[in-house]
Amino acid sequence: MAVGTSGQPAKASGRYRIGGDLPVDRLGYGAMQLTGPGVWGDPKDPAEALRVLRRAVELGVTFVDTADSYGPFVSELLIREALHPYRDDLVIATKAGLTRSGPDDWRPVGRPEYLRQQCELSLRHLGLETIDLYQLHRIDPQVPLADQLGELALLRQEGKIRHIGLSEVTVEQIEQARAIVPIVSVQNLFNLADRRAEPVLQHCERHDLAFIPWFPIATGTLARPGGPLDAIAAGHHATPAQLALAWLLRRSPVMLPIPGTSSVAHLEENVAAAEVTLTDDEFEALSRAA
Repeated sequence: MAVGTSGQPAKASGRYRIGGDLPVDRLGYGAMQLTGPGVWGDPKDPAEALRVLRRAVELGVTFVDTADSYGPFVSELLIREALHPYRDDLVIATKAGLTRSGPDDWRPVGRPEYLRQQCELSLRHLGLETIDLYQLHRIDPQVPLADQLGELALLRQEGKIRHIGLSEVTVEQIEQARAIVPIVSVQNLFNLADRRAEPVLQHCERHDLAFIPWFPIATGTLARPGGPLDAIAAGHHATPAQLALAWLLRRSPVMLPIPGTSSVAHLEENVAAAEVTLTDDEFEALSRAA
């Protein structure tokens, strides 16, 4: 499916206000894949990484999600190089709470002094005075939750972050967190083929919290030849991945999918999914299929 005639297909995904005051177009971009293998080090093609980021904004993307641990810091630095000074409508979300000691190695650290240090570094690397959405990348089981979120609350009072989000949490953890500090978003694994976080999504809907599904275009066996995705995709002249994104956008008004890629061509394909409109029957068929 080609990029729409509007030139900014991401606009077709609809709008959502994070925290009630931070408007974004719902189909965003996740910047994890801009780094090297194992989310470690520099990308193989830095020039293409910069093109991807600039093209995302051209296509109407207003929500870019990254983390200090992507690289580490490589993703944030690329975002600054590609997009700074930032457009007024561009929201950059980042995270802290996972440390890296090598490729594909992720370890939670939620000590307050560490989270503060990482926030200060992200501000510097991104070239921002305030981070619009700062997410606790993982809850550290070795540190009281009140200490982890209490430090983020202090950073918020100091004007260094605007809103606080969580990642990979249960409903119970969300409620524990909301008793400490206002929470505006949750980022959990969720896609057409893996909906184990459905109770968390439903909780976010009830409380108007943004739900940011990571790994959003996974389709599992649903995209097999002759399978449900394959058949419906053919009718839309779309790819199974585009249908998976269209299903997410249709699934909930609080859903903010952030498909990531290191290729401009793949980016254009992903963003074009915002212009795919599923019928009621197609949506129900895909919902039942998984």
